This record gives sequence, C-alpha cells and structure tokens, in this order.
Amino acid sequence: MYESIAALLERMAADQDRLPAGDARRFFHSTYLRTTRAVAEEIGRGGFLDGAWLERWDLVFAQLYLDAFDAELAGEPVSAPWRIAFDVARTRPELPPLRHILLGMNAHINYDLPQALIAVITPEEFDDPATRASRAHDHGHVDTVLLALVGAEDDEVRASSRVTPLDRLLGPLNRAATRRLLAESRAKVWQNADVLDRARREGPQRYAAVLANLERSCEAKLVELTRPGQVLLRLARHGFGVVLPEDP
Repeated sequence: MYESIAALLERMAADQDRLPAGDARRFFHSTYLRTTRAVAEEIGRGGFLDGAWLERWDLVFAQLYLDAFDAELAGEPVSAPWRIAFDVARTRPELPPLRHILLGMNAHINYDLPQALIAVITPEEFDDPATRASRAHDHGHVDTVLLALVGAEDDEVRASSRVTPLDRLLGPLNRAATRRLLAESRAKVWQNADVLDRARREGPQRYAAVLANLERSCEAKLVELTRPGQVLLRLARHGFGVVLPEDP
C-alpha cells in the first residue's frame, strides 16, 4: 500500500497512460483520479475531523481498485462486480462514458468501500461511541467533497462524448440524481460495514460467507446497470446501493 496520497496520485496518473486512447476503462479511472485529488485537497485544508485516518482509509480504498486494475491487465481473476465493469468496457466501448463511470463506481463503492472501512476501523473503534461518530462523520463528509465535483464531472463526460438533445434536457435531472445516489449509497455502505464488522468477530468463515453475499448483491446491481435506458434516472427510482441483511 502507498505511504501517502501524493504517491497514490502519481501511480494513478501513470496507470492512465497504461490504457490506450479509446479504452473505455479510462472513463472511470480518470474520474477516480480527479476525485482522489479532491479528497487530498480537503485533507490538506483540514476539512475532516481526523485527516490522518481519512488518508489511511483513502489509501486502503484505492488499493482495492488498483489490485483489481492490475489483475485485469494481467489477465488474472477479479471479483464479480469488477469483472462486469471491465468486461463491459472491453466489449461495449461505444456505451456513453457515464455508463462506464457508473459501473466502476458501483463496483468500487458498493463492494470495495465496506471492506475498506472495516480495514481501518477496528471492532473496538466501532464499539466506542466517540470514535464511531468521528469515523461516520468523515465517511459522510466525503460526499460533500464529491458533490462539489458533480458539475465539473458532468462537463468532463460531455466533452468526451456526443451529447444528444435528450442528454441536454436531462442534464439537471442527472446531476440531482447523482447527488441523491451518493448520499443513499454511502448510508448503505456504512450499514454494510456494520454487518461485515459483526461477521469478522464471528471468525474467518463467517466473514467470507457475508462477503460472498455482498459480492453477489453487487454483481446483480451491475447487471442491472448494463440494461438500456437512462441509468441515473432508473437508479434514482430503484436505488444505487445494496443492503446486506442484518443476519445474512
């Protein structure tokens, strides 16, 4: 794992060059690179309650994506959610950039993020009300950072694809849907991290079973995202995140 976000950003920028022009995997990667820069800037200005913890979390979170990215380029197995995202990028590069970004976001947020949270929050910290509240606050504050990027990301997507009259008409609705989806998914991620935390206390087998359940749920959500239509608006109706049952 990288020692700083600066080193992580350098690695991610180099990885961008590993993907040839026209490779649809570039859409999510470039979006993630920009959001990681924004999180680093927010840490630098003291915007989080515990900037050191947030940086540690961000590095662990990013590593899960980079592990999948490296495995994909090496032709090695990846988790089911990432398999769908990468396969669609390879076989359907003509899809709108937003679709590829949403596939990557779904795999990374719904599947990777709960794992990253419990990697940097110990059971004892989950049980301590003050520490838990601090971690929950900073987890939620990431949305504030990402929401500030919604307009800029929309411009980036439009610049890299053909914009239809319908796209222009739906632009404000898509941005509103993005804001709602971020808040909704982050709340579900925190709930899923709680379920994973309880599972790890019961032992490795129980944790593996719950994680497999999460993987299947995320896979089903990505399959939904591959269907034709206005994806953001459909997700605004049906939800972006997935929810593990309290006793899966």
